[in-house]
Amino acid sequence: MQARLIVDGKHELGECAIWCERSQSVYWTDIQASRLWNHRPADGALRSWSMPERLSVFALTAQPQRLLIGLASRLAFFDLVTEVITPICEVEPDLPTTRLNDGRCDRHGRFVFGTLNEDSERAPIGSFYRLDADLKLERLPLPSIAISNSVCFSPDGSRMYFCDTLQGKIMCCDYHADGTIGDQRVFVDLSDVQGGPDGSLIDADGYLWNAQWGAARVARYAPDGSFDRSISLPVSQPSCPALGGAAFDTLYITTAHEGMNATQRLNELAAGGLFGITLDGIRGLPESRFAG
Repeated sequence: MQARLIVDGKHELGECAIWCERSQSVYWTDIQASRLWNHRPADGALRSWSMPERLSVFALTAQPQRLLIGLASRLAFFDLVTEVITPICEVEPDLPTTRLNDGRCDRHGRFVFGTLNEDSERAPIGSFYRLDADLKLERLPLPSIAISNSVCFSPDGSRMYFCDTLQGKIMCCDYHADGTIGDQRVFVDLSDVQGGPDGSLIDADGYLWNAQWGAARVARYAPDGSFDRSISLPVSQPSCPALGGAAFDTLYITTAHEGMNATQRLNELAAGGLFGITLDGIRGLPESRFAG
């Protein structure tokens, strides 16, 4: 099965696909263009908003018109109607080569995210953090990373998934209601797969869907880590999946053309677009919203 092109965005680095069941639309970001995008499938409406710096990640909130946004250097709230940005806090101001990257709200409405080291040597100096409902930011007791990705949570919230893309392994750990974190272990080893693990989501059956950068596919894994199936794309760099649509049965996938040379771009003209495919017998979950 292969996903089809829905929005030919030609984004250098499309990322962070999120379905909003209230607006029946999908949001995503073009990180390098510092722009937030939204597409409503029912009528094909397409909107975008400019950001003051690169928008790396974001989350829905209890207020339909408000997003929690992770800009390259800081967290803030963004009002979709007034376009007012309300700062929350800076992240890693002492590390000039890092920026925010992947993240998602846990089942209790706390925002969990990681950072990425943009230095060419990619030293693992980034970390995973959690923004609580009271807007307190805490560093999680997880290994330092170079490129954070795959943050997502089991349907009951008791397990957290995460990865450092450069390590080629999606990890998981016990994740308790009070916020404490238990034993860490390898969920799936992708070191023998072309490319690396990027964004992930969890469906209603507790299976993990992972966009595999460089491998032109999104793969589904059972809760025990065994491979279930994959969806192919006509472009090599998928970055983040989201399950949405009225029945939560459409898989949306952001992609990128970052780092491609002229020949690769000619061979992948749709790279950087938003792709989608309707799945049979699979359903997603409503995205957890930030509780702050």
